[in-house]
Amino acid sequence: MADDYTDDLRLAHVLADDADSITQDRFKALDLHVMSKPDLTPVSDADQAVEESIRRTLSRARSRDAIVGEEQGSSGHSQRRWIIDPIDGTKNFVRGVPVWATLIALEVDGEIVLSVVSAPLLQRRWWAAKGQGAYTGRNLMKATQIHTSDVRRLEDASFSYSSLAGWEERGQLEDFMSLSRRVWRTRAYGDFWSYMMVAEGAVDIAAEPELELYDMAALDVIVREAGGRFTSLDGQDGPWGGNAVATNGHLHDAALAFLGSVDDDTDPDSERTPGSVALFSRRPQG
Repeated sequence: MADDYTDDLRLAHVLADDADSITQDRFKALDLHVMSKPDLTPVSDADQAVEESIRRTLSRARSRDAIVGEEQGSSGHSQRRWIIDPIDGTKNFVRGVPVWATLIALEVDGEIVLSVVSAPLLQRRWWAAKGQGAYTGRNLMKATQIHTSDVRRLEDASFSYSSLAGWEERGQLEDFMSLSRRVWRTRAYGDFWSYMMVAEGAVDIAAEPELELYDMAALDVIVREAGGRFTSLDGQDGPWGGNAVATNGHLHDAALAFLGSVDDDTDPDSERTPGSVALFSRRPQG
């Protein structure tokens, strides 16, 4: 019998509702206060307010659960742990670019079992729970199930990323460029959005060379429940490796052959004959 995380998922949506209210109110606010953290990345008063709000609600509703957040670190010890990125895309947020989201995930016994990704200025929200599929919509009552694409050749694939700098710092810029030259299309949608489009089937591969757990946890379960695969660059499943590759599953080993440490032994031409309709096909809905 599958675990039932319905109540936790409903709570995650409540947390996201509260976060959306705060972030929308502070977006482009004339008195928005922005500081630099020790790693020189920006943090705004909105980031801090969202995490504080989520922590307050969890302290009442799930007082025994642990929490790890980008701004306030870890608190509590439990087999259940909420993982929070109050604003993923803070650089966009502080510059007035409307592409950012609050990421909320629940880990149970070392596995991410549900998450909500809420991007209010895009008027989009995505969520998933273990064994229950992945969805997008305004809320639980207005939801559409999402699925990854059925693209099976790199030459037909769309690849999204955040920036080139991290690949250069990692000494893998040429690896990244080699994959970029192989695929059909590249776009730097960046941050959470790349991975949500993988889950929706609009993008086939997304990758980033340096990430934290709170950047990835909420994305992982949504990609997996949509039918895709989410690993580190060395092929470790889940959001635990400090970097990420997410694909529709069919292209995962091929992507890792360029960016990670996995050999691709498949013949890309064996998956689909030229001229077939598989280029933009998705999994059957439902």
